[in-house]
Amino acid sequence: MTTGVAVAATPASASVESLDLDPAFALHRGGKIEIRSTVPVRDADDLALAYTPGVARVCTAIAETPALSDDYTWVSRVVAVVSDGTAVLGLGDIGPSAAMPVMEGKALLFKEFANVDAVPICLDCTDVDALVETVVRLAPSFGGINLEDISAPRCFEIEARLRDLLDIPVFHDDQHGTAIVVLAALQNAARLTGRSLGDLRAVVAGAGASGVAVTRILLEAGIGDIAVSDSKGMIYEGREGLNPVKEALARDTNKAAHAGSTEEALAGADVFVGLSGSTVSEQAIASMAADSIVFALSNPTPEVHPDVAARHAGVVATGRSDFPNQINNVLAFPGVFRGALDVRATTITENMKVAAANALAGVVGDDLSTTYVIPSPFDERVAPAVTAAVAAQARADGVARL
Repeated sequence: MTTGVAVAATPASASVESLDLDPAFALHRGGKIEIRSTVPVRDADDLALAYTPGVARVCTAIAETPALSDDYTWVSRVVAVVSDGTAVLGLGDIGPSAAMPVMEGKALLFKEFANVDAVPICLDCTDVDALVETVVRLAPSFGGINLEDISAPRCFEIEARLRDLLDIPVFHDDQHGTAIVVLAALQNAARLTGRSLGDLRAVVAGAGASGVAVTRILLEAGIGDIAVSDSKGMIYEGREGLNPVKEALARDTNKAAHAGSTEEALAGADVFVGLSGSTVSEQAIASMAADSIVFALSNPTPEVHPDVAARHAGVVATGRSDFPNQINNVLAFPGVFRGALDVRATTITENMKVAAANALAGVVGDDLSTTYVIPSPFDERVAPAVTAAVAAQARADGVARL
């Protein structure tokens, strides 16, 4: 997820009672979600319909016509939130058990923001083949798969293989949720500063899941030029040691062939998007073009402090809730899945992601300002706007079954 928190060490010997003195632990006691029934079981007649013998008639019909499962079970409206715990928030590889509070939180946000039922599933396997096989075997129970907090570059192969194998939406939120929100915010920031995406030269720091996805969606949307850096500097054609994902980035980006550091590439650039956990100096931000746009999104510590960036940039955004223009995935994924589930989409296309970003940007409307290029997650217009746009685009792309 884009959002993150600083976490203090907890003594292994701490008791539940002492931990509950911390309000975060108190809130999480017993978990954050539950399953509730949607039909009454008040008497024998209700029981006979909800369970045996009535349920047998429904089972028989589904056995004969499997597509009826979408109408007579919850499958078509429920999402699996799947993680292996290898890249959780800013905590890294903490394993499946420790990842569960985050996956529960994701399920909570699905329900609260778009009334999507979601089930957290933390898998005790990290092998790509084993993870893909496990999700494929679970898939008949769900209408969509939300992959979460899986480390790069494994996450790219896992998502690609699942998309090929399944006929339901598969969406790695760390990639595409972040990308959708960044695109929406950048569209508005460009509009505010009198430019279009095609006028902009961008530098993205970070070639992990979110950095790659942000780059890809900005290319799809028509960014003028974009270059990406990793821990070894700028990614360019001919650089040694690139994995296949970075080799593809090298082919498709960096028209100017920047080969030095991130800070060197920022000279004269219009846009900086930080997704790396590294730092960028004030001098580098000052070297950018007039009315520059700085999205310093690492959490809990942005690549450059927003107050420092604001001395030189026209628009500044972070991943934090205590500064304006928070780039938060919750602006995207609930509506994206709600729209996809509503039309029983077989996949989530690139056009659907761009449509989601356009709808999200449109919520801001005429209220656009330097401190308001992206709406709040609590703006009640967000999920309905994204839902409608995604559903309409699914139909336009021919991937809707309703």
